[in-house]
Amino acid sequence: DKTVSLRKDLSEMHEWITQAEEEYLERDFEYKTPEELQKAVEELKRAKEEAMQKEVKVKLITGSVNNFIAKAPPAAHEALKKELDVLITSYQRLCSRLNGKCKTLEEVWACWRELLSYLDAENKWLNEIELKLKATENIQGGAEEISESLDSLERLMRHPEDNRNQIRELAQTLTDGGILDELINEKLEKFNTRWEELQQEAVRRQKSLEQSIQSAQETDKTLRLIQESLAVIDKQLTAYIADRVDAAQVPQEAQ
Repeated sequence: DKTVSLRKDLSEMHEWITQAEEEYLERDFEYKTPEELQKAVEELKRAKEEAMQKEVKVKLITGSVNNFIAKAPPAAHEALKKELDVLITSYQRLCSRLNGKCKTLEEVWACWRELLSYLDAENKWLNEIELKLKATENIQGGAEEISESLDSLERLMRHPEDNRNQIRELAQTLTDGGILDELINEKLEKFNTRWEELQQEAVRRQKSLEQSIQSAQETDKTLRLIQESLAVIDKQLTAYIADRVDAAQVPQEAQ
């Protein structure tokens, strides 16, 4: 009869809700790789959409039960009405929990992508430092040229800490939740080691360039003094030649 049919529909929906809860909400999930995390996001999106599509069926069942109750005697519909109320409550709770978990996982995925973006930006900056250090490894030239290289390196080193702070915060957020913790810790250790090594090398190179500038300036000064001295001697010797002074008469200058 109609009561049996309605109870069957109610039972089937209850079973589907219980199965969805067990599959998507009750299991303990571990996300150790980005692929696992991305797959979980996609699965939850599909589950959320499927639950939303079930709304039509819930409304049909609700309409059928209410129509039956309107015509049937009170003794026949009290239990059915209670079952319907339980179903509607369970369905709404399921949708709410799926929406919440889906939103959370989407935020986690966005957090992971943002972390990768910041790491990529900082590694590109470290690549620039590496190239700059190689370019200044055996730099030749005078004080001015070396000074330009030093200025260029110092400008590159004046890099804001914002990105590194963001990397630290995003990584902490994810690992606190036990998400991709091994992979993130590995990436962070590699990044921080490289960052520290290049920072230390850059500081050493700056000091080396400063010493090279000082040495070049001293060399330039010495060369200037020599040139000035040679100019004076050249002028004196030119005067001797003009006056036909013999070298034997000026032994010091001749020597």
